[in-house]
Amino acid sequence: MLNSIAILGRPNVGKSSLFNKLTKSRNAIVSDFSGLTKDRNFGYSDIKGKQYLVVDTGGVGSELTEFSEAITEQALIAAEESNLILLLIDGSQELTSDDINLLQIVRKFDKKFVVVLNKIDIKVRSNAKEDLLKYGAGEILEISAEHSRGIKELQIYISENLQDNPVPETSGTRIAVIGRPNAGKSTFINQFTKQNRLIVSDIPGTTIDSIYVPFTFNEEEFVFIDTAGIRKKYKQSHAVEYFSYVRAMHAVAEAEIALMLIDANDGVVDQDLRILNLIREHGKPVVIALNKVDELTSTDIENLLDSKKYHNTIMSDLVIMQISALQKTGFKRLFDTLAEVHKIATTKFSTGKLNKLLEKFSNATNMPSVAGRPVKMRYIHFGGIYPTKLIIHANVSTKIPSNFKRYLINSFRDELSLKSIGLNVIFKKGENPFEGKKNELTTRQIKKKKRLVKHVKKSKK
Repeated sequence: MLNSIAILGRPNVGKSSLFNKLTKSRNAIVSDFSGLTKDRNFGYSDIKGKQYLVVDTGGVGSELTEFSEAITEQALIAAEESNLILLLIDGSQELTSDDINLLQIVRKFDKKFVVVLNKIDIKVRSNAKEDLLKYGAGEILEISAEHSRGIKELQIYISENLQDNPVPETSGTRIAVIGRPNAGKSTFINQFTKQNRLIVSDIPGTTIDSIYVPFTFNEEEFVFIDTAGIRKKYKQSHAVEYFSYVRAMHAVAEAEIALMLIDANDGVVDQDLRILNLIREHGKPVVIALNKVDELTSTDIENLLDSKKYHNTIMSDLVIMQISALQKTGFKRLFDTLAEVHKIATTKFSTGKLNKLLEKFSNATNMPSVAGRPVKMRYIHFGGIYPTKLIIHANVSTKIPSNFKRYLINSFRDELSLKSIGLNVIFKKGENPFEGKKNELTTRQIKKKKRLVKHVKKSKK
């Protein structure tokens, strides 16, 4: 099960810089301007082959702004729901009352936390470390997020202090049902399994925790994972997004396929695309179901299908279906599709088939060049699932033109019917069997070389 890490601290201590380093991205805007991050930012961190969900929060402090109360609440909710809290302190400045207050608040959560002292590269050092030790901060990690100092030590600390959460033992294929609060997830599961296992309400956030619902379809066993929205004690509207993200990510980590429900009345909104983007980064296959289409007219459906966000590139290679959970329409076709997508997502394609396709795609286009050398693809083989990995052994492995990679991905996706399935094409440089070996001449070649040298010397006289 996915572990989550919350980065907490007062404004402008380097939280977004640390987030970018851990996730190896530039998703968080970094600036010297204090308080730039107002909402949470989410991303994955891969450490020693394991994935962690990292949450970048807005700065928590005593400075009052029109957003400060909401920012503080969101940051504290993120910290309370995480498995590990990184309390970030600016090591170039003296300890402030806000830092001390945050340290005391974090302690009350009764969560694993570590104090991280940032900006140690700045020559002007403060007494922050000594003061933190006086307040009983415990272990303190020193880093420079901007210059990547101490990041490896921090990653080692994370991997050693966050153990894998056990996934509940269930028999059958696990399907995570995700979506924004009130998208109809619980209604769908109740209607599909013909059991009133889940509470259904018009109030967003009725589901409190992830719930496992086993069922049988066509004599096969499956398990629906109904994901939680917002908890009852957090009814503020701005907290809804946080729980939608985190609960969805935990469910996807446990599942083998994700079914994303979108309320057709609202259409595709920004939050749907953000959740979808994180799911696809996780590598699991995704099928989208537009729910509540029974409440729309044919004109409304046409407008939805023509909308700009519906045609977003992240949805272009996904299977999108129309259902009504309340009216039980589209269920059989949807589940046949889910079963087929899961089957293909776990298929191990043979080397022979992949190489025939690679030769076909190579002959159909002009091969690109890298540093003046034409790319030569020797062979391809299957590399794994979630996402499906195809490894191409070639004479180069880096600086492959992105348009050529996209061409290969799209070609393999079409030929192998990988719609809704993550696909990663990896180039690996093949080893030269003659590298390091000296070309030894035969006896006949040596004699011929001597005669040639003797002839050249005579001609020069």
